[in-house]
Amino acid sequence: MEKPESSAGGESAGELEDRDPNSLNQHLQVMWDDVIGEPEGIRSPECAWRLSGHCFRLSRSCCYVLLSVLIAPILALCLGFTFACLAFQHIWCVAPCLRVWKITCAAMRNFLAVLTHAIIRPIMEGLGYLCYNIRIFNQKLPDGPLQKEDLLIV
Repeated sequence: MEKPESSAGGESAGELEDRDPNSLNQHLQVMWDDVIGEPEGIRSPECAWRLSGHCFRLSRSCCYVLLSVLIAPILALCLGFTFACLAFQHIWCVAPCLRVWKITCAAMRNFLAVLTHAIIRPIMEGLGYLCYNIRIFNQKLPDGPLQKEDLLIV
């Protein structure tokens, strides 16, 4: 087995592997410079700043490795089951049901289109012919009390 060559920065090829090729966790900024920053005018001593940075990186790395070793395999197993069940549900239940609904709705749409053209459209056209001479005028009534001739009672 070949030993991977070191890069110029001292990191091996395995460490440079992109483990987030789809940028799922781009929002997760956990480097020292992303979390802690001292503004101009207020500075801690250089030794305290460097020691704090080393403590931060060491504790973050150790804690992450510990959690990854203890919890990640169990969580990966649960997530694998979850996504397998989700895929099974979509492949064997959701997609066929949607296909049934699509076929049923297409048949119902054709039936309703024929019904509309055969029955409802002629009725509406007949009502249109009956009402085509109706005219509506909008007229302001004079101010004052209403008189009987101002009202139209149908």
